[in-house]
Amino acid sequence: MDILGIDIGGSGIKGAPVNAESGRLLAERIRIETPAPATPRATLQAVCQLVARFSWKGPIGIGFPSIISRQIITTAANLDDGWIGRNGNEAFSQATGCPVKVINDADAAGLGEVHFGAGRGRLGSLLVLTVGTGIGTALFHRGHLFPNTEFGHIEMHGMAAEKFASAAVRKIENLSWEVWAGRFNEYLQRVERLVVPDTIIIGGGISRKFTKFAPYLDVTADLLPARLLNHAGIIGAAFAYTLP
Repeated sequence: MDILGIDIGGSGIKGAPVNAESGRLLAERIRIETPAPATPRATLQAVCQLVARFSWKGPIGIGFPSIISRQIITTAANLDDGWIGRNGNEAFSQATGCPVKVINDADAAGLGEVHFGAGRGRLGSLLVLTVGTGIGTALFHRGHLFPNTEFGHIEMHGMAAEKFASAAVRKIENLSWEVWAGRFNEYLQRVERLVVPDTIIIGGGISRKFTKFAPYLDVTADLLPARLLNHAGIIGAAFAYTLP
């Protein structure tokens, strides 16, 4: 089944048609800027532009930066608050004229990695972290997703963990890889005590620099870099459309 996968972020909206059985992109990814402010109307228009670029008429899976509960968007950390309370599936279906399924963006990236990337074939419990502006999390057990985990917001040193150990913080505070890795390792050990995963996959843009910080990390779980990189959210969103 071919599905258009779309990954909506605070700075960019990325998409490509995907074969949901193989996880293979069927065309080159297209990226457009996320509108500022990212009001519902502006964001819907931007997504319609992306859909039009592919001349797409079929099903669409969308990774959206929010907790999604029974199709309802309940948070909007990096988008306009006007999204809160809207039915995501209905809003995007009405705008695009296509059947749409919306899922949390970190969950989408996790699904991509578990079914087509570094987590494929891994047994037991698995935690995918998307480390960038914040820290997104997706928790799986035997391949089954526990949706909408927000472990990037656990408290550390009086603040949300992502304010202490995200990739963005490393750049803002001009931290060396070793110093930042010390912070990130503290976060990993904290999360490991909470959910005891067998495997932790590090995704997001920082996964490309895995060899620079991995030697400083000390956790019990198997630690792997993500394999799908910036395509994980697109592939996972498309795959999510096929799930019940």
